[in-house]
Amino acid sequence: MVLIDGWLVNPVAFAAEASGGLDLIRFILLFGPLFLIWYFLVIRPQSKQRARTRELLENLKTGDRVVTTGGIYGTITGFRDTVVQLQVAKDVKIEVARSAIAGLQPDADGNARTAEAKEAAGKKKERTG
Repeated sequence: MVLIDGWLVNPVAFAAEASGGLDLIRFILLFGPLFLIWYFLVIRPQSKQRARTRELLENLKTGDRVVTTGGIYGTITGFRDTVVQLQVAKDVKIEVARSAIAGLQPDADGNARTAEAKEAAGKKKERTG
């Protein structure tokens, strides 16, 4: 116990009251950058990937060459609700869930023709044309 201006004060309690506002600032300075790093390295890329996948699945059309998450390559021949019918060989058709489509198969030039690639090609033509 310490005598300050005629009052008996517990030094530990006095120190805790003085640094109460600083604890919040230290907490924010420590965890704020950590949250930002987590957001930009984990959360944002995942949400972008989900958006690209959703866009890909919404824009599928008959004749697209696709690959499934199981590694099956095929050409889309039809749709039914959440099911996609793929032709994997001559006279061999299978049905897979639309969510099982992992991506578009590269064309003969080795370029995957995704919506993003089509947009980029269109923007290039606008700039040069």
